[in-house]
Amino acid sequence: MTATEPLTAPTATPVATSAAELLTITDAAAALRAGTTTAVDLVRTSIARADALDATLGVYLHRTDEAALEAAAAVDAALAAGEDPGPLAGIPLGIKDILSVEGTPTTSQSLVMDPAFGEQGDAVVVARLKAAGGIVTGKTTTMEYAVGCPDPDKPFPIPRNPWDTDRWTGGSSSGTGNGVAAGLFLGGLGTDTGGSVRYPAALCGISGMKQTFGRVPKSGCTPLGFSYDHVGPMARSARDCALMLGVMAGAHPSDPTTADVDVPDYLAALTGDVTGLRLGVATHLLDTPGFDPENAAAFRAAVGVLAAAGADVVEVALPNFAEAMTATAYGFCAEAFAYHRADLQARWADYGAPTRMAIVKGALFSAADYVQAQRVRRATVKATAQLMTDVDLLLTPTTTIAAPLLENLDFDLVMATVLTPYFNAVGLPAMSIPMGSTSDGLPLGLQIAGRPFEEATVFQAADAYQRLTTHHLAVPAMTLEVAA
Repeated sequence: MTATEPLTAPTATPVATSAAELLTITDAAAALRAGTTTAVDLVRTSIARADALDATLGVYLHRTDEAALEAAAAVDAALAAGEDPGPLAGIPLGIKDILSVEGTPTTSQSLVMDPAFGEQGDAVVVARLKAAGGIVTGKTTTMEYAVGCPDPDKPFPIPRNPWDTDRWTGGSSSGTGNGVAAGLFLGGLGTDTGGSVRYPAALCGISGMKQTFGRVPKSGCTPLGFSYDHVGPMARSARDCALMLGVMAGAHPSDPTTADVDVPDYLAALTGDVTGLRLGVATHLLDTPGFDPENAAAFRAAVGVLAAAGADVVEVALPNFAEAMTATAYGFCAEAFAYHRADLQARWADYGAPTRMAIVKGALFSAADYVQAQRVRRATVKATAQLMTDVDLLLTPTTTIAAPLLENLDFDLVMATVLTPYFNAVGLPAMSIPMGSTSDGLPLGLQIAGRPFEEATVFQAADAYQRLTTHHLAVPAMTLEVAA
């Protein structure tokens, strides 16, 4: 494969030690332990940026400023006493508002949501992040029940892209995506049923991981597609996501879909070395109708960076690609309809139009259609397993185009530009990391997928790429202006 010159990344801010300039969880954790910043300063910076930018960006549905400051003060006290409050101690985090958090409402950004859902306390993944010292700054915007497009007719914020506020963040982990990109917090949780961690990660210029199905418990999360849903970490760097996933992962009795598989030390895999790693590169996807040539050039350049670092590149075709994409589209709509059927019948008008029209399609699929979708999935799982006996990782662009304009968004047209649902169909770990930007300064995403439960290899390649590039350290102009 011939690599082209990398596209210019958006202006990047050098890593520093003051709370206002720290970009990654990794650097913030190091600065806290070195005593060059405090957890309270990190949270105050998050609050100041939310005060300045949230009205424009639509990051939060509910903020927990006072509780976050109290938690930060406790972290600082523990560090001063020589204690270790955990690997995420003092790190501000945003939580997508389909995950339950103790003491905060969980609305799923819907007028239909039963308030009692949020009274169950912390979702398992939230409890694990808190136990590791993470500080919840609030609940972030999503699409209603994590599906569809923004609906201006409902009383919820419209999430906007910090690189161009006329454009979308991508759905449905919208507020976590633009919140990390704009620096309102250093990391957070999204969910991914057809790409809802990786899509906003790509459009907002951050990193996001959809781990292997069953790696992370989903209890305490409003379901969309029972057999497609994942709860995944979103942050600026692959290393940050690896740190978060190490805390989040592991079986739990509350979720029978979790796998009792040992959780490796993901950080130990981040050696920076990709020598001999076999990369299966899906160049056939560059022929997708409407594929942006700048995106294709950025993808070839990103592959070239890894090849120059010692990885072996092989062109591959993802088996049953169109069929598996369709299986996800049919399957999660059918599963979502099963969950929402009674409420759709009783409270049709309370649902936003984009959401109800996405979910109600499930009523048009027969049981035979659903079974056929599952047959396609099983066949594709076998085919990808065979393919990955010859390669260690699969590489694709995350999307065909950069962030679309908010005006006249159409869910079906948007989904036609996303290359993520394939990996929901087969349950493989896949993440999106920044790989440059368009000439208009809009971020583009590189998708890296691995074998089941081999997230460590995905992180290895993603981290190695980020050691050689600065795309993940780019900061939107509006954030720089607030800092100044």
